[in-house]
Amino acid sequence: MWNSDAASSRSALLPRLSSFPAFHRVEGRKVLIVGSGPAAAAKTRLLGETSARIVVVSGTPGAELLADVERLDASLLVEAFNPGHLEGAALAFAATEDEAEDRRIAAAARTAGVPVNVVDRPELCDFITPAIVNRAPLAVAIGTEGAAPVLARHVRAKIEALLAPDLGRLAGLAEGLRGTVARLLPAGEARRRFWARMFDGPVAARALSGDIAGARSAAMRMMAEEPDASGFVWLVGAGPGATDLLTLRAQRVLQEADVIVYDALVPEEVVAMGRRDAERISVGKRKGRHEVPQAEISAILVREGKAGRRVVRLKSGDPLIFGRAGEEMAALADAGVPYEVVPGVTAAFAAAASARAPLTLRGIASSLVFATGHDADGRTLPDWAGLALQGATVAVYMGRSVAAAVADRLIEAGLSAETPVAAVENAAQADERVFFGDLSELSMLAARPDVDGPVLILIGRALAQARPAAADALSPKARRTTEAA
Repeated sequence: MWNSDAASSRSALLPRLSSFPAFHRVEGRKVLIVGSGPAAAAKTRLLGETSARIVVVSGTPGAELLADVERLDASLLVEAFNPGHLEGAALAFAATEDEAEDRRIAAAARTAGVPVNVVDRPELCDFITPAIVNRAPLAVAIGTEGAAPVLARHVRAKIEALLAPDLGRLAGLAEGLRGTVARLLPAGEARRRFWARMFDGPVAARALSGDIAGARSAAMRMMAEEPDASGFVWLVGAGPGATDLLTLRAQRVLQEADVIVYDALVPEEVVAMGRRDAERISVGKRKGRHEVPQAEISAILVREGKAGRRVVRLKSGDPLIFGRAGEEMAALADAGVPYEVVPGVTAAFAAAASARAPLTLRGIASSLVFATGHDADGRTLPDWAGLALQGATVAVYMGRSVAAAVADRLIEAGLSAETPVAAVENAAQADERVFFGDLSELSMLAARPDVDGPVLILIGRALAQARPAAADALSPKARRTTEAA
């Protein structure tokens, strides 16, 4: 099930790269570097991390370049560049640090059909050289399309710290096992699950400790075991929207999923964290407009789990708070499909953090209520209103359209009209807005045409301690008065 319109509109929000990242095969092939100074020396050192046949053309090679050429056993031609030097080259680097000369080299390379990189001239480059984390045969390349190379180096430093120096041993072991895996395990899911277990278990631990023989033996025993063909479902909280609020566990299971079933409020950036080959099923649930009925969503999870697939059910916020996870867990349990809940940051916590407001406060508020505003539509006082009267902080989800009803019911019940209120639109997202006021002003929220995103409302005396970095007034009139003052 794929909603192409929804997918297109969501994908349009993602930033697009102007370059396609790829790895050039250069083993044993000629790579040409033209230049004499530090830029040419830096490119020589960079290419020295590969098994390319490096050829340097330099009219007047500097001492640094000469030292790198000798250390890396590169070929040096002490002469002026001419187009004949490009013959047989897989790649070329123009690093003379003279714009006119670099332009001439780039033009000659394009005429010869050789991809060229011009140092510090991204507009002249056919390809950009990334910052590289080398754990051969594993490589991580970080690029900014020439926009901010220093940033790429900073990111590289962080990744260097994350990856074990001996991680290449594990990649090398995997390379040596590929033929055996192809013979012993059927293509598709069985192989993918074997590799996932190998890279995140005792085989990996042995390889990283230097016990390659032991790691290989453990991998062979793993291949001899009965393949794990069971399905599994994770009910995953995607958080309130910011990708860096996604938990590490959620990121991990997204990479394991064969199928990702996601709601409309889950950002495309989070969905994109899954495997590229994972099937994506949009169930498009929004307030007041359920594109796919809940019973059908549960049926999808059961169907895919029984088919032996690993499924991530992505929900905005936390799956156990107004996420209908209870219905989905019941359906999975009844069908005998194993599942796990991966908690997420719920909108109330994100909203309180944005408002810099405590949800509990010693001597003022010792309890917290999660509620929806829907049960305030009628004339009957909702159950949670009594707790608000007793001093609890109340977090009202999906509250914008019923803000007036919530305020009326609580004031009629005796809660002071001056009780502090915060309303957060699009909590933890780039277009987030924080509003402050009191209960008497809350009714104005639904009538504001400038507020149309999901809103979470916080009500309670603890909100008086809020220290927001920036906030608007709930009442436009109050806002104008404040601005005028």
